[in-house]
Amino acid sequence: MNDRGMGSWTTRRARMTPERAALAQDGVATTYRELEVRATRLAHGLRLRGVERGDRVAYLGWNSVAFVETMFAVAKLGAVVVPLNTRLAAPETAFILADCAPRLLIADQGFDAVLDSGEVRALGLDLVGVDDRVRAGATTLGEIRESGSGTALDEPIALGDLFMIQYTSGTTGQPKGVMLTHGNITWNVYNLLVDMDVRSTEVALVTAPLFHTAALNQALFPVLLKGGTALIEAKWDPERALRLIEKDGVTMLFGVTSMYQSLALTPGFDTAELSSLRNALSGGAPIPVALLQTYRARGLNIIQGYGLTEASPGVTMLRDTDPGADGAKLGSAGTPCFFTDVRLTGDSGDTGEILVQGPNVSPGYWNRPDATAAAYEAGHWLHTGDLGRRDADGHLYIVDRLKDMFISGGENVYPAEVEQAIYAHAAVAECAVIGIPDRTWGEVGRAIVVLRPGAALTEAELLAFLDTRIARYKIPKSVVFVDELAHNASGKLIKARIRELHGAVNEENP
Repeated sequence: MNDRGMGSWTTRRARMTPERAALAQDGVATTYRELEVRATRLAHGLRLRGVERGDRVAYLGWNSVAFVETMFAVAKLGAVVVPLNTRLAAPETAFILADCAPRLLIADQGFDAVLDSGEVRALGLDLVGVDDRVRAGATTLGEIRESGSGTALDEPIALGDLFMIQYTSGTTGQPKGVMLTHGNITWNVYNLLVDMDVRSTEVALVTAPLFHTAALNQALFPVLLKGGTALIEAKWDPERALRLIEKDGVTMLFGVTSMYQSLALTPGFDTAELSSLRNALSGGAPIPVALLQTYRARGLNIIQGYGLTEASPGVTMLRDTDPGADGAKLGSAGTPCFFTDVRLTGDSGDTGEILVQGPNVSPGYWNRPDATAAAYEAGHWLHTGDLGRRDADGHLYIVDRLKDMFISGGENVYPAEVEQAIYAHAAVAECAVIGIPDRTWGEVGRAIVVLRPGAALTEAELLAFLDTRIARYKIPKSVVFVDELAHNASGKLIKARIRELHGAVNEENP
């Protein structure tokens, strides 16, 4: 085949295991043969709609079979998938769309506030609905698929060609598009298959959002490459997840801390039949040791690791077969994945910034040569912005983040972006946003605010002001009003001192 990329996966799988279920959603299964036929027809239909090699196709929607089918169809054309975070506010979504300039915007139902906003409408994008409930009169994905032929596609696509742009918020307040090639994702999947015992009989419950690299590249794609079945759920529902694990014999699960926390608190968790689960992966943020022990008591080891979007995302992993994974190394991010290399700045064994290289590492940022040049040392070592240390056995421990980012419920939150939104309020003179521990979400934001002379503002008023301006997971959960913030001699905020003064957790949320 001329196609060496992701789009060929459905073709290759269909010739090996055509009748095996590739996907299932709401009790309806899609075989590998059916997935190949649907993706091929959709690819032809998208081409008739004007999508060509290199064009971007943005997708705003929930986890679904249609989402997976679209990704493979776009890949077959040599075009570029741009999954959009469903939790972003209209201005944030509009910025990303303007930056990537997609040929098409495919949207699911439930996003009227974004699609009908002035910012998005002003872009004049060609809108395609996942179905006829999105917008009256809009062409649907099904209609585009039906317009395409079933003739096999075999475009000459190389592993170095661009497959996806995933946007991650930047410390300057503007999202950056991480470019991921067909090879980046392929090598990440290879890493995971070396690290874990993923089988052709795998039944993976895919409930974390597929617009993130973690669920997409650590769960969905590895299972499909091996010929297993992915149970696609639109959203996370812990009670439903527990039922599906028991009923469908789920063998593999991916989740962030808040998901594992809510599952453990679901009535019936203590007695549920979980013996089918062999692989449980986590991502987004370290899981508290107490929660890891809760799952160990149920006979399940949650596999932790460290990664970031720019690495597709896997960098290190604490495999359940590693020495110490059941005790001494619990809480470690593990050792580098097979085809990935890690070093610390200074390389003395002490704490330093984590640098990563490997075939899974992104070539850079879309339309941002400045950011790309700043992030890569010697052209291939990626500066992660995270601080880590290694023990005598080579296990990595994440110490802190250079960029002040914190992770709330698996979502990256960048204080500079939130601060920028807060500064838009006329009553605010100065502000700083920090992350504080939270039992449910791992971390949540707290805004420390200085008001303008004579101005009045309450916590409720400020939080209401932020609603619709930024995604709700970015909105701080608490506000502290102060007379002044700590600065250094050059006038820069001293975040460490601000955290020291204002980072205490409330009594009701220890």
